Amino acid sequence: MQLGFVSAILPELSLEQVFGVAADLHYACIEVMCWPPGKAERRYAGVTHIDVTSLDMTSAAGIQELVRHTGIAISALGYYPSPLAADPVEREVASRHLRAVIDAAALLDLRQVNTFIGRDPRLSVDDNWPQFLTIWPALVRYAAERDVRIGIENCPMLFTADEWPGGKNLATSPAVWRRMFEAIPDPHFGLNYDPSHLIWQQMDEVAPIAAFRDRLQHVHAKDVRLDRARLDDVGILATPLSYHWPKLPGLGEVRWGAFFAALTEAGYTGPVCVEVEDRAYEGNLDDRVRALRQSALYLRQFMG
Repeated sequence: MQLGFVSAILPELSLEQVFGVAADLHYACIEVMCWPPGKAERRYAGVTHIDVTSLDMTSAAGIQELVRHTGIAISALGYYPSPLAADPVEREVASRHLRAVIDAAALLDLRQVNTFIGRDPRLSVDDNWPQFLTIWPALVRYAAERDVRIGIENCPMLFTADEWPGGKNLATSPAVWRRMFEAIPDPHFGLNYDPSHLIWQQMDEVAPIAAFRDRLQHVHAKDVRLDRARLDDVGILATPLSYHWPKLPGLGEVRWGAFFAALTEAGYTGPVCVEVEDRAYEGNLDDRVRALRQSALYLRQFMG
């Protein structure tokens, strides 16, 4: 396994500077954010460390040289919109840019793109399903034709009132994953697995690893802390940020020893990328770099 981090936590730095941080902290890889240039739509979104809309052979060669010079790999290109959004314009923008990210991965000789399935939060899983079957088989086919894999993160995108009640990402649970992979069996379609999102949904964060071992393409390392007293007070139907907070690895409830044991037993040898979303470490750039340093120190005990 290779220890990496998600570049979204360093939005003010250039790609070269992000690689510099990775080198200073002895990370092996980076998941590079590729949002369309412009204003962020939400926290940790809108970060553009590679602008795929202007990427050409010359700029791609420059990025590949950066990788060779630093010895730090790009684990994946990341873009996390909602391709199943209620608004047809938003759906089209998301799908079109996702195709551009896939093209960029192929141009960079990368094999991994990470994203969300998306969802209309007002509709049930069943009512979202026809739109899933309309949009996603074609997206996976587009990626497969370029030998690029698509890893779906399991974040429900259900945090605030505007995402209530269903969240903005359909791929929240093993039951939905099984249904997705039955509908689209192509091995280019898999998971970008984040254990923290299972914890706050009151699910086992380790058990699905064995069941979905053949679909594990990429892993995010993020922890989560539940306020049990607050949950007892507001109940499970409250907006989730009422009772849980993302934390750095080791500062929450993920069972990291069991988690890495399960990854090892499943034969997973890919990237494990720290995703910093811990507000206690967001005061300034120094704090966020410190979060990456602390996360690496903690996780290396499981990765050698």
